Amino acid sequence: MRLNTFFFCLTLLLAGCGALQRPERPAASDKGNEVAIYALGLIDTGYRFGGKNPQAGLDCSGMVSYVYRQAAGLNVSGSAADIARRGREIERSGVRPGDLIFFNTLNRPFSHVGIYIGDGRFVHAPSTNGKVRIDRLDNRYYAQRFEMARNYFD
Repeated sequence: MRLNTFFFCLTLLLAGCGALQRPERPAASDKGNEVAIYALGLIDTGYRFGGKNPQAGLDCSGMVSYVYRQAAGLNVSGSAADIARRGREIERSGVRPGDLIFFNTLNRPFSHVGIYIGDGRFVHAPSTNGKVRIDRLDNRYYAQRFEMARNYFD
């Protein structure tokens, strides 16, 4: 089932690649695309607080750390707040696939992180519903809690 989900998500992502982009937005980097595609392959992986691999379960920062290491060969580790201290801050309007987006979901800054995949969507491992999933940045809950986006490739 997970393989079917992966190929479905990959098809959606690739279909979105043909859409016109605003000229002011730079194209996604190769590493960013790799990160986004790899993250899609984790959809429906179980959530576990402190989880750092898909077999045991993932939390948000564990998912980011795992994906960045596997897909881009980068060591991005620690809590969501630790990860937010690194990378280059970017405007929300300039976010590209593979960039990280941070939220205040626990009444403390940078308490949640996800991987942007394009078209206003991101992959993350929320404790709610217990699985890695895709949500939209314009979802009322996440739009109100958005704090920052960071790039780790350029």
